Amino acid sequence: MARPKARTFGHVIHERRRQLDLTQEDVARRVRTSTPYIGHLESGKRHPSDKYLGRIAEVLGLDPRDLFFLANPRAVEFLRPKETLTKQSAWEEFRKDSRFRRLHNITDEEIEMLSRVTQMGKISSPRDFFYILLAIRYALGR
Repeated sequence: MARPKARTFGHVIHERRRQLDLTQEDVARRVRTSTPYIGHLESGKRHPSDKYLGRIAEVLGLDPRDLFFLANPRAVEFLRPKETLTKQSAWEEFRKDSRFRRLHNITDEEIEMLSRVTQMGKISSPRDFFYILLAIRYALGR
C-alpha cells in the first residue's frame, strides 16, 4: 500500500503550481529567480529565504504564514505554550528522586533547607539543586 505524500513546502508549491497550470519557468520568472531554484525548492533540496518565500506565496496565491511554517516546521515548537501542568518542576524531580538522594547521602534536613531555596526563585534543573547543596556543604565544611 502506498503511503500518502507528506504535506511539505515543496509538495505544496508543486501542487499549487500545477493547479494554476504554471511551469517552473513561469513561477521562476514571476518570483524573479531561476528555474533550477524553483525545482530545488519543490524537491526539498533547497530551503527558501524569507524574501523568496513571500514572493512565492504571492505568485501562487498561498498564505505566506502557512508557507513559512511548512518551510520551517520546527518554528511551530517555539510558538506553542509551555507545558507547565504536565511537566514536573525541577524541585519535584529532585525531591522525588530517592535513588539520587541515597547515592549522595542527602538528608531530610538538607531537603528541608533546599525547599526554602525554591522560594527565592525558579531553578530550571534538578541538577542545580545538587550544585547548590554541594556549595552549602563546602561552606559548612561537610
